[in-house]
Amino acid sequence: MTAPTPHTPPFRDPHLPFAKRIDDLLSRLTPEEKIGALHQFTPAVERLGIAAFRTGQEALHGVAWMGPATVFPQAVGLGATWNPELVRRVGEAVSRETRAMRARDERVGLNVWAPTVNLLRHPLWGRNEEGYSEDPRLTSAIATAYTRGLRGDHPVYWRTAPVLKHWLAHNNETARDTASSSVRPRVLHEYDLRAFRDAVEAGAVAGVMPAYNLVNGRPNHVSPYLREQLRTWTEEELLVCSDAGAPSNLVDSEHYFDTHEEAVAASLRAGVDSFTDHGTDSSVIVGRLEAALRQGLLTEAEIDGAVRRQLSVRFRLGEFDPGEDPYGNGGDGGDGGVPQAEGRADEHAFDTPEHRALAQEAAEQAVVLLKNDGLLPLAPAPARVAVVGLLADECKLDWYSGTLIHRSTPLEGLYERFGAERVEFTEGVDRVLLRTSSGAFLHVPPAPDSADEVRGAAGALDPALLAGRTDLAPLTAGPEGTELALVDWGEGVLTLRAPDGRYLSVAEDGYLRASADQPGGWVVQETFRLEPHGGGHLLRHVGTGRHVQVTADGVKVAAENAESTEHTGSAGSPEEVTAGEGPAASAPEVFELIVTENGEEAVARAAAQADVVVVVAGNDPHINGRETEDRTTLRLPAQQELLLRAARVANPNTVLVLVSAYPYAVDPTDLPAVLWTAHGGQAAGTALARVLAGDVSPAGRLPQTWYAKDADLPGLLDYDVIGSRQTYLYFGGTPLFPFGHGLSYAAFAYGELTARAEGRAVRVSFTVTNTGAVPADEVAQLYTRAVDPSVPRPLRELVAHRRLTLAPGETAEVVFELPLSAFAFWDVAVGRWRVEPGRYELLAGASSTDVRQWTTVTLDGEPSVPRPVLGHGLDAADYDEQSGTEIVDRTRESGDAVTPAAGQEGELVFRRCDFGEGATEVTVEVSGEGSVELSLDDGPVLATLSPAAPSDPYDYVTLEAPLARAGAPAATAGVHRVRLGLRGALRLARVGFSG
Repeated sequence: MTAPTPHTPPFRDPHLPFAKRIDDLLSRLTPEEKIGALHQFTPAVERLGIAAFRTGQEALHGVAWMGPATVFPQAVGLGATWNPELVRRVGEAVSRETRAMRARDERVGLNVWAPTVNLLRHPLWGRNEEGYSEDPRLTSAIATAYTRGLRGDHPVYWRTAPVLKHWLAHNNETARDTASSSVRPRVLHEYDLRAFRDAVEAGAVAGVMPAYNLVNGRPNHVSPYLREQLRTWTEEELLVCSDAGAPSNLVDSEHYFDTHEEAVAASLRAGVDSFTDHGTDSSVIVGRLEAALRQGLLTEAEIDGAVRRQLSVRFRLGEFDPGEDPYGNGGDGGDGGVPQAEGRADEHAFDTPEHRALAQEAAEQAVVLLKNDGLLPLAPAPARVAVVGLLADECKLDWYSGTLIHRSTPLEGLYERFGAERVEFTEGVDRVLLRTSSGAFLHVPPAPDSADEVRGAAGALDPALLAGRTDLAPLTAGPEGTELALVDWGEGVLTLRAPDGRYLSVAEDGYLRASADQPGGWVVQETFRLEPHGGGHLLRHVGTGRHVQVTADGVKVAAENAESTEHTGSAGSPEEVTAGEGPAASAPEVFELIVTENGEEAVARAAAQADVVVVVAGNDPHINGRETEDRTTLRLPAQQELLLRAARVANPNTVLVLVSAYPYAVDPTDLPAVLWTAHGGQAAGTALARVLAGDVSPAGRLPQTWYAKDADLPGLLDYDVIGSRQTYLYFGGTPLFPFGHGLSYAAFAYGELTARAEGRAVRVSFTVTNTGAVPADEVAQLYTRAVDPSVPRPLRELVAHRRLTLAPGETAEVVFELPLSAFAFWDVAVGRWRVEPGRYELLAGASSTDVRQWTTVTLDGEPSVPRPVLGHGLDAADYDEQSGTEIVDRTRESGDAVTPAAGQEGELVFRRCDFGEGATEVTVEVSGEGSVELSLDDGPVLATLSPAAPSDPYDYVTLEAPLARAGAPAATAGVHRVRLGLRGALRLARVGFSG
C-alpha cells in the first residue's frame, strides 16, 4: 500500500497569499501561544513545527554585537556621503552578512533594528552618531536607500526586515525616559514625521521602534500617531517593536499608568506589537498581558492584530517557505528552528573583497574637506610627515558596531601611503607614574599571551551584560612602577593605558586590571577622574563612582559605603574625604602624579622636525557623548586644543583632521587645512590617507550645521525648530560651517538653471562642469525658498540633490522633477498641507550658502483664508506663535492641550481669525487651576476665565464668559489676531466663540 501524503496546512502552502496563510496560522494558535508571541523572544510552537523567533538585530552600520563583521562608517558618516546609491549598497552588504552570520549562529536575527532616522536637530545630542542629517529630506533619502539594501530586491521575500528608530522627536539623552518633547503641529508634520513618512512610503520598511521619551506629554509607546499617521502611509503590515525596558518605564519611571497591566494594554492598543522588556525572560511581560486580558483591558482581537503583524514579517522573511526563499536561511523548514543555508552563495557573502572595498569607498566618500588654503593634497609626498593626536593611531568603534575583522588607523594609512620611514608618530598623551602615599608605585603585572582578547568577539544578544575580565592579575603597588599613558578626554574624564596597549578597567570583583582592548560597555569601566586632595590626587573610577585604594591583595575600588567620602558634586569637586588615614583596606589612596613625558612638548618636537603635521583629534564614541549621555559643549576638549596649538606654533603647515561623531566648534583661522570625518569603520585610516594624498578628491558634505559657539544653540529640550530658529532651515546667525558644506580638489561651475511648472510638478534643470584638473565628485544641491510667505518658512530648504562624478572638463546636466508638495507647508488653520500661491526661489549650488545659480517660479497654489472661529473655534495647540508654553496630552489616549511652562506665564497667538459679524461669548475647555485671558490684536483683556478649583489634569470643564467690549459683537467683527494668556497650573484644550 502507498502511504497517504501528509496533509499540508494552508499556512505552509507557498502558493496561497500571505494574508490567507496568516489567517490559517492564527486560527491554529492558542491564546497562550499568541500572547507568548508578543515578547521579543517568541518561543517555538513545537506542535506546529514553528521555530522560536526574536525581533531585534542591531545593524546600524554593519552587523552589531554578534562578533566579527564588516564595519562601515558611522551613520552620520554615511549621511555625509550624500550618496543614496552608495548607502543602498552598504545596506545590501550588511543584509548579506546578516544572512551569512545567521547560517552559522541562530542567535543572529533577521528583523534588523536600523536605520535611525531621528533628525540631528541638536549637535550636543549624545547619539548624534546614529542619525544621518538635521534635514528631513536628506535623512529620508539616505534611510530609504539603506532600507532598500537591507530589504533586498525580491518582489515577495525580504533578505532582512528593517525597523526604523526611534519614533518620535527624540534628541536628548538627558532624562530621556521622562522628558517630554513639545512639538507643535507644523514641526511635527514638516520636520519630525517627514523623515519617517518618506522612508515608509518607499516600501522597504518593516516597522518602527518608539523612543523612550514623551511627545507632548504622552509616552511614545502609547503614541496615537502610530495609528493616526504611521499605519496610514502604507498598505503593508508594520511591526512596532518597543525599545528595551520602555513598557516597564510607563509605570516605573514615567508613572503614566498605575499598573503594568494598564501599561501593556495601552501600548498594544496604541500599536505596539512586540515587547522588548526583561531581556530573554518573557514571563514577566506574558504575565502582564494575560492579566490585562483577564481584566478586560485587552481583547483577543487586539492581540490577534499584533500577532498578525509579527507573522507578516516572518512570512516575508521566508521562514515558512524554505524552498522558495531566495535568500536561503530564513526558514525553519518545519524542523523547529535549524537555520537553512540553501540560498545562492552571494546571498551569504561575508567579509568578501567586495565588502572590504565598499567599506573603503564609503569611508572615502564620507570625508569632508572643511577648509583648504592650498596645503592639500600632500602631493608630491612631503619628505617628513608628523602624525600626532589622540585619534592618530585609533580605529574607534561605537556601541552599535560589530567587532573589527580588519583595522586601519590614520597612522597605518599614512604608513601605507607614504612609507613608514617618512612618517613620525606622537600620540601627545602624558606618560605618568602613580606613586602612593607610602612611596610605592602602581604596577601592571605581565599578561599572558591570551590577554589580547577583544571585547565582544564572541557576540552577545545583550552586550550590556558582558562582564569585565577577572582572569588577569590585578594591579599591585611596589618599588617598580609601570608608566601609564594618561589620555585626557575632556571634562575631567581620562583613561589610563598600559605600555602593551591594554586599558585599566574595573571588573565586577572591584579590582583594577589592565584588561580592556578599548573603553566600552554600557557602563564604561575604563574611565577615571583625578581629584586634587591634599598634596596629591584621589583617583575616582567613573563607572562605580568609587575611589581607588591599595590593599594587600591588589589595587581595587573601595567597596560600597566602605570609604569615608561623598560623591563628587556637579562641578566634579569632591566633598569631605578621609584618605590616607585608618586601615589601608578601607581608605582611598592619595596618589602623587609623576609626569615622565609631557604630551604637549612631544607634539611640539615632532611638529618642528616635519614638513607637514597632521593633527588627528576628536572623540571616543564611548566617552563624553554617547547613548545615555549628552555633550555639554561644542568645544574641542581642552587638552586636544593644547596639542593642536602646540603643533601649529611649531609648524604652520598643520592639517587638522577631526574624527568625531558630532560637530565641534574649532577656530580654523590659523589652520591652512581642516577635514572632518565620522568614525569611518575598518577602512578609515586607508581612506583618510588617500584623501590627504590626493588619490581621492574629497566630496563629503556636512549633513548638519556646524555652529560657531555654544551660545548659538537652542536649549537641548527645545524642539520648536521654527520658533527657536533651529537648524539651517531657520538659523539666522553665521555658522562655523554651513549645512551641505564641503570642498574639493577640483572646481565646479554651475550654469543654465531653468525652472518651469508643468502640471503638478516643477521641472528644474542646470549644468555642472568640472573646471579643475582632477577627476572629482560634486554634490549638486537644490534649495527652495518662499519669497513672500504668510507664515515663517525656512530660509532655505533642501528639495533635491545629486552626487556626480566628473572628469576634468566634463559637463553633466542635472534634472529634478519636484512635485508641488515639495513647496507645501502644514497649515494649522486648516489642519493639512497647503501650497501657498506666489513666487518661490530655486537655488542651485554647492551648499546651503554657496549658491551658484538661482531663479524664481510662480505657483498658483491655494490661497489662504482666515480661520472661521465662529462655530469652529480654536484648538489650543494650533497656535501660530507662542511663548512660555509647552504642549501636553489632552487625554492619555489622544489629543493635545497647552500649559504654561514651569514657573512661567504663557501666551498663544492665533493670526487672522475671522469672527464674521462678531462674537459675544467665549468658551474654553480647560483643566487644572489658573486663568485664561483673551484679547484681540493689541487691545485690552476682553475676558478672563478661571477654573473654580484644582482638578485632575484630564478632568476638563467648559467655562464661558461674555466678551466685555463696548459695542460687542460689532467691535469683534471681522478678522483679528487672538491672544490667549495662560496663568497657573492649567491645561487649555480648546477655545470656542459664539455670537
